[in-house]
Amino acid sequence: MRLAPAVLALTLVAAPALADVDAVLDDHVLPGTAAFAQATQALDDQAIDFCQPQDLAPLWNSAMDAWVRIGHLRLGPGEQAALTIAFWPDERSAGRRTLARMIAAQDPMGVHIDEFPQVSAAARGLYALETLLYDPDFNDYEPDSYSCTLVSVMAHDLAAQAAALDEAWREKFAPELRTAGQPGNATFLSMAEAERALFTALHGGVEFDADQRLGQPMGTEDRPRPQRAENWRSGRSLRNLTLSLESLHGMATALAGQPVDAVDSAFDAAAYFSLAITDPAFQDVSDPQGRLHLESLQGRVRTIGEELISEIGTSMGIAPGFNALDGD
Repeated sequence: MRLAPAVLALTLVAAPALADVDAVLDDHVLPGTAAFAQATQALDDQAIDFCQPQDLAPLWNSAMDAWVRIGHLRLGPGEQAALTIAFWPDERSAGRRTLARMIAAQDPMGVHIDEFPQVSAAARGLYALETLLYDPDFNDYEPDSYSCTLVSVMAHDLAAQAAALDEAWREKFAPELRTAGQPGNATFLSMAEAERALFTALHGGVEFDADQRLGQPMGTEDRPRPQRAENWRSGRSLRNLTLSLESLHGMATALAGQPVDAVDSAFDAAAYFSLAITDPAFQDVSDPQGRLHLESLQGRVRTIGEELISEIGTSMGIAPGFNALDGD
């Protein structure tokens, strides 16, 4: 399972750096982690007394919205948190199988808050909750059932993870980015390293949208995989992509310190091509016309990545290396 987007191998070139680390943190990262913590806390508060799908689905969607806006920040505390908050892609349906085993066995770890963090990552977080709220094989539980308690515990665990993620960014990792190159900062030995880390997260988020959010359901032409679409059961595959691109666009502007025409045009083109998508869950990928629309959109998203490197990476004194799997 590929949890993190490919990291660009980046090398300095002779050009002035224009990156605005403070703007990315103040306008993008910290408001985003705070919003995610607030959304998951609201979900947790509701799940204490009301645990059925009709009670929690709207709040789960709000939490999912907030996560999608920061899910590309897979650096620092976000790298590990993504594993248990957002276990996807899940190509082997590990989450669904683990939840089925837990419910069948009435596993005590599923209903004890202190023990639940020991559960497999596949059965924790947003995607596991989606299964219990939206999958017809799981979501017909009664208010006093094991599944009902499990949902409440999962919501609490998610809120605790979100709060810890927000705190880690505010108290440790954001200050390390701001003070890059200063005495005592062993994480970022120069401001250029901090800039490259943020640019890698930005570009990696675009790659994730193209390769995973679109690539997973597309599969191959002779073997499309509609049920590998992200959040297809809740019908929000296209919404996730749209929110992600909007958030990445904002991060790109903040990092550049100003709007960049070519980058803006690339994001706008992707938004325009997304209007042709008629199935918000990407379940029509087996239809030639539906597949064509997804392929066209994927091409527009890949163009965003190219423009980011050309227009922002180069301006910052950064260029892509030959091996994208090497470190930054």
